[in-house]
Amino acid sequence: MLLRLAWECGPGVVSAALACRLTGALLPVAMLGVAKAILDAVQVRFTSGVLRDDFWWLVGAECALAIAGAILGRLGGFFDALMADRFARHVSVRVMAHAASLDLATYENPLFHDVLERARVQATDRIGMVQAFGALIQQTVTVVTLSAAIVYFSPWLLVVLVAAVVPTFIGESHYAFLGYELGLRQTPTRRALDYLRVLGSSKESAKELKLFGLAPFVMREYTRMSDDIYSQNVALARRRLWAGALLSAFSTGSYFAAYAYVIYLTVNGDLSWGSLQFLAGAIGGASGGIQSLFGTFGSIADQSLFLTDLATFFAVRPTVQSRPDGVPAPRPMRDGVVFDNVSFAYPGAKRLVIDGLKLRISAGERIALVGGNGQGKTTLVKLLTRLYDPTNGRILLDGVDLRDYRLDDLHREFGVIFQDFMRYDMTARQNIAVGRINDMPDHADVELAARQSLAHEVVSRLPLGYDQLLGRRFDGGVDLSGGEWQKVALARAYLRDAQLLVLDEPTAALDAHAEFEVFQRFSELTAGKTALLISHRFSTVRMADRIVVLSDGRIAEQGTHAHLVAHGGGYAEMFELQASSYR
Repeated sequence: MLLRLAWECGPGVVSAALACRLTGALLPVAMLGVAKAILDAVQVRFTSGVLRDDFWWLVGAECALAIAGAILGRLGGFFDALMADRFARHVSVRVMAHAASLDLATYENPLFHDVLERARVQATDRIGMVQAFGALIQQTVTVVTLSAAIVYFSPWLLVVLVAAVVPTFIGESHYAFLGYELGLRQTPTRRALDYLRVLGSSKESAKELKLFGLAPFVMREYTRMSDDIYSQNVALARRRLWAGALLSAFSTGSYFAAYAYVIYLTVNGDLSWGSLQFLAGAIGGASGGIQSLFGTFGSIADQSLFLTDLATFFAVRPTVQSRPDGVPAPRPMRDGVVFDNVSFAYPGAKRLVIDGLKLRISAGERIALVGGNGQGKTTLVKLLTRLYDPTNGRILLDGVDLRDYRLDDLHREFGVIFQDFMRYDMTARQNIAVGRINDMPDHADVELAARQSLAHEVVSRLPLGYDQLLGRRFDGGVDLSGGEWQKVALARAYLRDAQLLVLDEPTAALDAHAEFEVFQRFSELTAGKTALLISHRFSTVRMADRIVVLSDGRIAEQGTHAHLVAHGGGYAEMFELQASSYR
């Protein structure tokens, strides 16, 4: 999988890097061959007084090979750097694309976040493995050519070198596996450390950290967890150090034994000076090459263990997805939405948040959902927008099950603002334009939506207007109050050319005057649309055509504001409690 990802990120760069490595792999044996010829020529010159005619050509050839090696090294580094950037970008985009395809249920699984965290790391860290594959190819070619030369003189020399390095390879592979196991066990703790790091240095937590004196506690917890990880890492590193040192000493001793044997043959007159130079270089190069080869192979084996995290992440599949034969969403919507005996429990939970719900929302109707916290209001919205599928029952749009529509097409028909809306560290224009980002709305459309949500007045006061960067994450950004952010978020919903508008506590952060202004325009903004409004403020919900009261995931009562107040049920009681606080 990794090599396929590397090839996808840039075939030309990968091919160029491979060509540099293959050419560079042949240079060591070529240079040793030229050096042998030069030294043999010098020996003949001292014994017979005759110098080869092409002697200085040999010297020039050795110089040319050295220059070629230097240039190839630079070129290889250049292409490796290009490949690293392309690979990190390509894999990061793949990770983001796959993460975006997963459903909400996947994100609410704590174990998935461990997988996602490791996949994010692999997106940038695994380029070392791609480069290691290139190094493995180069080292293999170099070792094979040098080994062939050694075998030509004495096969036993090569056997000694290989036998010396194999234990090192086995030891490194063993500790690589232990390192992966340790990293796997540490993932939840590292996620906790990341959380504490953000908690201890973020704008959102700064007030309570100061007022409650939480900073020492956060630092103690961070220190305790990080010290525990450090101790585990040191313990493994110490074991690896001693084992590696002993095995390296054995390998080095074997190399010098082979080198001493070659010197012995030369002293006895069985080898020429050039052969001594050639074999000494070949043995040293082969010994180092074999160790590097096994070391690189061990590194690849080490990293390939982590690569399984990336494969595991890409293997995660959403449970909410389009059917192959999905149909387009209806436009215009004619009959509306029907909840047909719908029940729902969150994954891993037994309690039904929605229990046998039966509800019809006619096209063009404005419905308000009310009820206490945890009664299923936001969950109903998530089911309606097909962020989840019902555990039982079905939801029909114009008589067709939501699961039969193309998911992306269905989502385009919803304009939704949740109470936990996003605050994007982007310009004011982009913060609004995300409501219809695929269509790239022009400035006039963005400004119109801002005027409808009352965000235009907020943006007009900013130094750069709609080009002003919002948030404090980046230099030059300007933060907004909670109510101002909510107006910007509302503009996204108004910008979206959606048939069904869902507002989940749309005025929770607005003052009374701003709330009154927003809902003065409520009828105008929802004209021709089906609207679903969730709010705890009865001054807001009374503007709806029908109010639905949820209790324990079921409809407790429904009707107009006047009807429900006259009925004297739970709605009337909640309305009276809220109204009494203003008297």
